[in-house]
Amino acid sequence: MEINTAERLVKKGRMSRRDFIQIAIAAGLSAGAANLTFTSYARAEPKKGGRLRVGLAHGSSTDSLDPATYLDYYMGTVGWGALGNGLTSFDETGNVKPDLAESLEPSNKAARWAFKLRKGTEFHNGKSVAAEDIVASIRHHMGDGSKSPVKALLAQISELKADGDTVVFTLAAGNADFPYLLSDYHLPIMPMGENGQADWASGIRTGAYVLNKFVPGVNASMTRNPNYHGTAWFDEVEVLSILDPVARQNALATGEIDYMDRVDVKTLRFLERNEELEIDQVSGYGHYTFPMNVTAAPFNNSDVRKALKYAVDRQEIINKILGGVGDAGNDNPIARNIKYAIDPMPAHTYDPEKAKSLLAKAGFSNLKLELSASDAAFTGAVDAALLFKNSAEKAGIEINVIREPADAYWDNVWLKKPFIASFWHGRPTVDWFLTYAYAAESNQNETFWKNPRFNELLVEGRSELDDKKRAEIYAEAQQLLHDDGGQIVLAFPRYVSAHSKKVAHGDLIPGWDVDGMKIAERWWASN
Repeated sequence: MEINTAERLVKKGRMSRRDFIQIAIAAGLSAGAANLTFTSYARAEPKKGGRLRVGLAHGSSTDSLDPATYLDYYMGTVGWGALGNGLTSFDETGNVKPDLAESLEPSNKAARWAFKLRKGTEFHNGKSVAAEDIVASIRHHMGDGSKSPVKALLAQISELKADGDTVVFTLAAGNADFPYLLSDYHLPIMPMGENGQADWASGIRTGAYVLNKFVPGVNASMTRNPNYHGTAWFDEVEVLSILDPVARQNALATGEIDYMDRVDVKTLRFLERNEELEIDQVSGYGHYTFPMNVTAAPFNNSDVRKALKYAVDRQEIINKILGGVGDAGNDNPIARNIKYAIDPMPAHTYDPEKAKSLLAKAGFSNLKLELSASDAAFTGAVDAALLFKNSAEKAGIEINVIREPADAYWDNVWLKKPFIASFWHGRPTVDWFLTYAYAAESNQNETFWKNPRFNELLVEGRSELDDKKRAEIYAEAQQLLHDDGGQIVLAFPRYVSAHSKKVAHGDLIPGWDVDGMKIAERWWASN
């Protein structure tokens, strides 16, 4: 077949990427050029109209429109990605950019930040966005009574005020990464109510879509915002919670949904054979973990924690659960593609004899534990726990795997039980993620690990503008977490999703799944 014929078939959605690349290579193109050519032909030009139905692996009956309660991609995709905007967001290269802000200006060695608002932006009810709305939205997550996941991140703000069309943040110390923090999906901008508080309950935001109906743990339906300051292609968007990966795959195959996240890699080959579907893989910052509550026995013993880190065969989990699609963790939660990331030593590779010696040092000849897991944590989490059970037996560790219900796993198990399966989205900067997930004051610290030196380093690194010194500070912090922390970082998987060729997209936002949770705004109907 000639390359021109192959190109026409790709444009019509009648040729797979694999077949096109084979033909293109035979015609003299390199593999990289062939892949780029396929992508350029396969993507239809954006046009308004149609309906997008998204099936996600998260969602719970306890979900709320209150962004201070968002736990996962489901509410991030609905409440932030579709309904809302932050002051900043990410572009396709993973760099931060202004969103509702028009410009941002640091001063006083990055201890003061002024965000000038974009002109002409409105809430869904027609009200113009004012600086006071920004202040109320940020303060919604601050204060003694707040349980927001980003409370610890925002604790560095010593003063927040509206100044005309500008919002001014004064920090306790300089932070060169501060604009990144304001792109967090917990921080959609909401209208200020008559009581001076942010109005989260109405679901009124600034985003590309307006909420029609929200049933927690079931679905959210939305229609295009005709007055959106950006682009929005679909007439309607529906986001469904489909926790079971087989059910998500069946829904995609039968046309009930157009997109599914968290493809089970064991079935990836079958999906790739379906010429009506397209597969995407994105390298992100996310990672799968088995966290231990270090305040609960026996995890309060550092040698027990180290023994468990040597008792898990991470490569076996990657091979059997992730189908080889991912990289083994080394108990440092910072992805290797993030600036200042290190690979701590010694490497925590599978070594049952080393685990035995550490248990003996801790005073244990054998150890019995319970490990709670559900595929709500990550696809294959229960099977990964069972593999851990088998590998740990050789180290004299008996693990009883508790299969937890998927619904409300994050409410009833996470932060409640001492040894569980978990998943983190990760963040694009070292300070952001370590502060969010491991700082002593963070209410997201699932290991309850509190190390005074570690917390000192976070403060030092945040305000240090010398690049070399900052790298040294963050290297020490990561090493401390690796050596003494309560997290077992299993793997850094790739985000694998599938979608119907009836919908299309441009370059995907790296780092977070579901196109940076902005799928509703950034995708379009292809026919």
